[in-house]
Amino acid sequence: MNHSFGLLAAALLLAGSASAQKLKTAQVPAAVVAGFTQKFLQAKDVKWEKENDHYEAGFKQGKAEMSALLLANGALVETETEISVAQLPAEIRATLARQYKGVTIKEAAKIVAAGTGAVTYEAEIAQGGKTRDVLFNADGQEVKQ
Repeated sequence: MNHSFGLLAAALLLAGSASAQKLKTAQVPAAVVAGFTQKFLQAKDVKWEKENDHYEAGFKQGKAEMSALLLANGALVETETEISVAQLPAEIRATLARQYKGVTIKEAAKIVAAGTGAVTYEAEIAQGGKTRDVLFNADGQEVKQ
């Protein structure tokens, strides 16, 4: 998977559910469910959504809140794991402090591309009653959505 596809997938995964369609497990193609189950044997409380051609499973694994983005053939595109704001790399926290003065970091997540293992971090920031997601590479550089 190329890097720009991974970023697009990350943007789709993080875009919220404004245009996502909630699905029952029975509505998810068998290949998608099989691909997910094979990789996440201990997943609990799985909730499915479909956005465009991707299927997203939101779930708990151990104590972690996660989501997985899969293609219709069951291939894993990426995983997202919620992390504490303190777990964001120092470089990212420094970039946020420098470039987004006065924002509150509400949530954070670590995104791992399945094909390459490339790591992207998400920070949900709030300012003036508005929230949005900002993506960073592992070096703390902002990734344009």
